[in-house]
Amino acid sequence: MTLNEHDQRALDAAYEQAIKSKNEGGIPIGSALMDRDGTIVAVGHNERVQSGDPTAHAETVCIRNAGRRRDWHELTLASTLSPCAMCTGTAVLHRIPRVIIGEHETFMGREDWLEGEGVEVVLADDDRCIELMRLFIAERPELWDEDIGVPPSER
Repeated sequence: MTLNEHDQRALDAAYEQAIKSKNEGGIPIGSALMDRDGTIVAVGHNERVQSGDPTAHAETVCIRNAGRRRDWHELTLASTLSPCAMCTGTAVLHRIPRVIIGEHETFMGREDWLEGEGVEVVLADDDRCIELMRLFIAERPELWDEDIGVPPSER
């Protein structure tokens, strides 16, 4: 899908965060929050490996970095990858009305839950995001399984 200028800026900011995480030895997933005017108000990347915090997924870190706000219901969340149940729940809890998803070929999160809550889901099918995750999963399958909760016995 072709994104509008603001949505593309948000996804680009999320992608930059994914690259940052990869360069730090982490999971290459990034996220960004954007206000109605197209201003990026917060960014974050998966820090689970770097911090040892199993809840430090990109979307959760981004929302945490946004701090206390009263305008969640006016923001757009961009993520390079389809949000997992934990990150979806965080977006739903804060009533974020729009989520831009870079890709869901390598992992299908809880887009059904987002849509069920009336969240507008915008799937970008971004080639950069797809390739980044494909390479990471091929190179580090055990780390990827750990991130999404797949037990070693199911490998």
